[in-house]
Amino acid sequence: MKNKLCFFIVFLVILVCVILVGFFVFYNFFSNYNSNSSFENLPVSEVSNNEIDIEPKQDVSFSLTALGDVLCHNTQYFDAYNKDTGIYDFSYVFDDIKKYTDVSDVTITNLETSFAGAERGYSNYPTFNSPDSLATALRDIGVDIITTAGNHCLDMGFSGLCRTIDVLNENGIEHLGTYKSEDEHNQLFIKDINGLKVAFLNYTYGTNGIPVPSGKEFCVNLIDESLIKKHIDFAKEQSADVIIACMHWGIEYRTTASEDQENLANFLFENGVDVIIGNHPHVIEPFEVKEVTMPDGSVKNCFVAYALGNFTADQNAINTRDSIILNLTITKKADGSISIDDLNYIPIYMYKNPSLSIKRFKLIDLEKSISDYENGLVSSISASQYSLFKKELSQIKQILE
Repeated sequence: MKNKLCFFIVFLVILVCVILVGFFVFYNFFSNYNSNSSFENLPVSEVSNNEIDIEPKQDVSFSLTALGDVLCHNTQYFDAYNKDTGIYDFSYVFDDIKKYTDVSDVTITNLETSFAGAERGYSNYPTFNSPDSLATALRDIGVDIITTAGNHCLDMGFSGLCRTIDVLNENGIEHLGTYKSEDEHNQLFIKDINGLKVAFLNYTYGTNGIPVPSGKEFCVNLIDESLIKKHIDFAKEQSADVIIACMHWGIEYRTTASEDQENLANFLFENGVDVIIGNHPHVIEPFEVKEVTMPDGSVKNCFVAYALGNFTADQNAINTRDSIILNLTITKKADGSISIDDLNYIPIYMYKNPSLSIKRFKLIDLEKSISDYENGLVSSISASQYSLFKKELSQIKQILE
């Protein structure tokens, strides 16, 4: 009897120990499960103090080169024509300046002609139609984007507008401002540049009195504040980091911004645009970094270039052969603000050499040509050319400085 009692006591002790150990294991399991339940999809090594480590944001920059209006007068395409090959070759025009146009992250210019095809007949002012090879020459000097909403976009009608788009597509040049369909018009132009989403907008004041075809109102963006506001809001919805507006505006041959330009620039900035690149007046107008007070009371830095002059043209009025290659570095800072850094420009001049019978047109790097002459580095620049280049450079600096 005594042995049986001892055995029962030992059994009871063992049973109690097993129950206690089982309870302890069960308790710890549920305790650990509950403490980690909010990170159930993450390895324990990724959790620190119940917080997820987030990579800090950094400043991100990109470089932008902006050029003036691309016009093509008949004297220019006559000059580019090779009667032996039957080819129009504009490449020589850009030999001295292409080193400046193919180095930025993105280079943009504005089109003031159309590519409606040889069968329509190449034509001069007031309705322009130029050889397709001009687009190829622009591509070859590094032009990435061409804005097409301008007063000459319907010079050759809707079909000419559409073929212009086709030619740009064939040359791998991106474009905006004119459209072949409603669907294309409704696609906001956003370009990834160094990981930033950069939205480009483009509008023109009009089409030289040529009516926009009925039922095809989508084919060109006209300056209309409600439309612009709609596009800016859509860019914000698409989480655009930077918004750049390219405006075809202003008064021809005026070297200062008009009141309308200034008012429209303020409207664009206050609604979210960061940078404005203007064209159309055929002459240079000033540029500036502006501190803009937003409707919510915050302050931001913005940039506007009211007009960059004629990049290519054969006009003879004062200042119409002068232009600049504008370079900006645009930075999206870690705090979300935009800054304009490394702002500079290269003064250029469309020279027409009276002593040549072919290839007379050439874009001149004014400061380099003047310096080379003064330092005896070239023999190809005459004293009269030197004087001309000095005068044109002075005119540019009077406008900008």
